[in-house]
Amino acid sequence: MTLEDLNELAEKELERQKNFKNRLLYCSAAGCVSCGSNATRDAFKKSLKEKGLDKEVEVLGTGCMGLCGEGPLVKVGSDDTLYQRVDENAAARIVDEHLLNANKVAENLINPDDPFFASQMKIVLENCGKINAESIEEYIAAGGYQALAKALTEMSQDEVIDEVRKSGLRGRGGAGYPTGLKWGIVRKAKGDQKYVICNADEGDPGAFMDRSVLEGDPHRILEGMALAGYAVGASQGYIYVRAEYPMAIERLKLAIKHAERLGLLGNRIFESQFNFRIDLRIGAGAFVCGEETALIRSIEGRRGRPRPRPPYPSEKGLFGAPTLLNNVETYANIAPIINRGSAWFASIGTPKSTGTKVFALAGKIKNTGLIEVPMGIPLRKIIFDIGGGTPEGTEFKAAQTGGPSGGCIPNDHLDIPVDYESLATVGSIMGSGGMIVMDSESRMVDVAKYFMEFCADESCGKCVPCRVGTKHIYLLLDKISNGKATQDDIALLEELCVMVKETSLCGLGQSAPNPVLSTLRFFRHEYEELLKPALHFEQSEKSR
Repeated sequence: MTLEDLNELAEKELERQKNFKNRLLYCSAAGCVSCGSNATRDAFKKSLKEKGLDKEVEVLGTGCMGLCGEGPLVKVGSDDTLYQRVDENAAARIVDEHLLNANKVAENLINPDDPFFASQMKIVLENCGKINAESIEEYIAAGGYQALAKALTEMSQDEVIDEVRKSGLRGRGGAGYPTGLKWGIVRKAKGDQKYVICNADEGDPGAFMDRSVLEGDPHRILEGMALAGYAVGASQGYIYVRAEYPMAIERLKLAIKHAERLGLLGNRIFESQFNFRIDLRIGAGAFVCGEETALIRSIEGRRGRPRPRPPYPSEKGLFGAPTLLNNVETYANIAPIINRGSAWFASIGTPKSTGTKVFALAGKIKNTGLIEVPMGIPLRKIIFDIGGGTPEGTEFKAAQTGGPSGGCIPNDHLDIPVDYESLATVGSIMGSGGMIVMDSESRMVDVAKYFMEFCADESCGKCVPCRVGTKHIYLLLDKISNGKATQDDIALLEELCVMVKETSLCGLGQSAPNPVLSTLRFFRHEYEELLKPALHFEQSEKSR
């Protein structure tokens, strides 16, 4: 494969698409499939055949279109009209009215100026909903693998790393460590063999960002990993993906197969000296395997339990070799940075939190789904403009960011910029991108209890503070929730949270108390209101 071959493939695919007068793109991501998009596809094909349009209109599945709560979603390619809740009857009407008579079906029409779409900026998700997720030719026609060709034919390894560093990209998996700095450390590490790993073990409740990218644009991840492999001097990559993502796994397998067939993975890529292969490793669904050292042990075939650091994986990781580990969203940003330049990426967001961030909006909010916004956007804009606010009759109370490791941001802080530094000031974190909204009907003690039960259940059990501490924190929360606690129990709860946070071995235990501490900070009155029955009971007992 040469650059000329790549460009020729792109031209051939674009010419193939011109053979059709129109394209019907239906969302084939897991969310829309669960509400019937496959039946919608079949209805389109049946109706097109009946009308004699099956040779003129192409029907193809794409990645997530974002507005998951209104699926199945369908886009008419000729004019970018987007439809929601397209069942079999609506599909037939779209063929009859829109395709044949140029009259849009008003009942299912989505306003193109809707703030949900107008307020977003898509880099990671730019291909999702626009290309066939299972076609490497469509990815190439959309500019795919151009960044890899540019790096291998025009740039040195250090130049690639420098471009990533100057972009300001930070790891999108949670901690926000500078990506270019991490790549530079692995590049300088000594070792005949180095590895690149993609952490696709997305386990936060309510999070589906990585899954959607893998389902909708798998080649973007392969290209990002190949660029990373070239930059740090690695010849082998692994994608560690959870078994609960069967569609993502199948599409990754297909993407790897197609990339190998075209010589975009394997030996002498673009006729260079660079060799790179990617294999999948399927995780069994342990939340702790999202922690890098536990993930590495799992790939090695051992029990997924964290180990103390240092040494860090960049020095001694997979099979004892220097290892680069980033998550799905981080790799998805690499090709655009190489193609468009670090200055372009650094101009988006804030000086310390550049680029965009993908969030999964869930909970008590009208527009549930997948969004991508510039870093630094006010939380209020996400909740009320993009998310549409809370359901009728309720008021916004808090947003949980960062999953079980994050914190709850109350109504008083709605104007906070969503970036790494600002979220830390209110006891929360960016995390991988889950954002769960709670309204006035949500009890914050129960919210903290839910996340603590999750963390206690997912603890690997290696260290005592996490194994025992999370369980006792959960029992105290349960006691408070049931109105059986005293003020002393709240004091003990806070003491336990600090102990678990400061003494646990890995990030799971260290961050597990965050939802409790943040709800105590902003909603202590809800905890204390639940103590009244217990205090009244104690006073009655003393008076006897």
